[in-house]
Amino acid sequence: MEQSQIRNLSPVAPADRIETLDVLRGFALLGILLMNIEGFVGPLVGALTGLDPLLTGADRWVDAAIYVMVQGKFYTLFSLLFGMGFAVMSQRAEVAMRPFAGVYWRRGLVLLGIGLVHALLIWAGDILVTYALMSFLLLAFRPAPKKWLPWLAAGIYLLPVAFMGAIGALGTLMQFEPTAAAEWNKSMAELASQMGTLQESERSAYGAGTFQQATAQRFEDTGFMLSNLPMMGFSVFGMFLLGSWFVKSGAIARPDQHAGLFRRLRWLALPVGLAAMLGSYTLEPTMDFATFTITTAIAFALGAVGSALMCLGYMAWIVRGLLSPSWERLLRWFAPAGRMALTNYLLQSVVCSWIFYGYGLGYFERLPRAWQVPFVVALFVVQVLLSHAWLKRYRFGPMEWLWRSLTYLKPQPMRVTR
Repeated sequence: MEQSQIRNLSPVAPADRIETLDVLRGFALLGILLMNIEGFVGPLVGALTGLDPLLTGADRWVDAAIYVMVQGKFYTLFSLLFGMGFAVMSQRAEVAMRPFAGVYWRRGLVLLGIGLVHALLIWAGDILVTYALMSFLLLAFRPAPKKWLPWLAAGIYLLPVAFMGAIGALGTLMQFEPTAAAEWNKSMAELASQMGTLQESERSAYGAGTFQQATAQRFEDTGFMLSNLPMMGFSVFGMFLLGSWFVKSGAIARPDQHAGLFRRLRWLALPVGLAAMLGSYTLEPTMDFATFTITTAIAFALGAVGSALMCLGYMAWIVRGLLSPSWERLLRWFAPAGRMALTNYLLQSVVCSWIFYGYGLGYFERLPRAWQVPFVVALFVVQVLLSHAWLKRYRFGPMEWLWRSLTYLKPQPMRVTR
């Protein structure tokens, strides 16, 4: 390739963005905050166990609704969108005949750095570190034929389901032999005790601790979260590959030409996913760290499959809405927040940790579950309004500018030129 054929490296211009992706990112930001708010208001570990059995009344109904309709659906949607973003970058680099791998490695390393700062200094429930680490594997799948991607995505996404199924079957079978059952139950009890200790440590550090004490706890929590990378990573990477397929197939750029696909996602994937989630909720609404049986594994499998299907259904309804004049204007209101997704995601953590943690305003465990939803909606509306105002003057959000400038090894022009 002649050097003269390689264009100067630069990020995508605002006019060249696929607005559907920005709308979806904005919608996903709302879902992410609805899911994460429980881990800001109270201990992070407690937010990972499904329905809180101690809740009653409206708090219980809201907790159940978030579990069924939100939890697990929006990190998968963001993963899907991350894969779409990778494929768009890859395609544009090929068309422009410019190098890609080096830029992409820098992009991932910068995201990893941002994620570590977020996890260790702001909030340990970070997802950026996982995205960054798994993103490097996408380069190996770049040459994969388009028709392989959905099958590879499904297979990789379901690997944790198969693993949990094997563990659940093992736990159930061991109950038939007294000695094995005693050993298994002892191990599970120790795990439950460790999780209980971790939860109390979080309650102390985040609810009443200094910034230094909270940071020490975040280091411990981040290690715990990264220990789950083999499980979480497969789910994330599977959605990365599926997102790549949506771009390579042309489905996301030309949804009107793939009406049948999106119709099936709306009217088949979404209701089947919802039924799976209701089945999971019925079997095991709350994860008990002291027990893991085949029933637990089935509940996990239903939840994982249901979350992926509902994520795709949500995406399909948003895409359909963008094709409808009556809904298009409302949905496009989300786009500026999506263009600043990284900034807004981090800002959610900064604001919520300041409001709820002990070294901030100290409202830890003081906002009832039912009131967390209006709080989230109010904060998100403010973020959208700020995003609209910011992007009238600037090309990128602050963190997007930093990410791009470090990726392309030069400061990017920030102000909008008239």
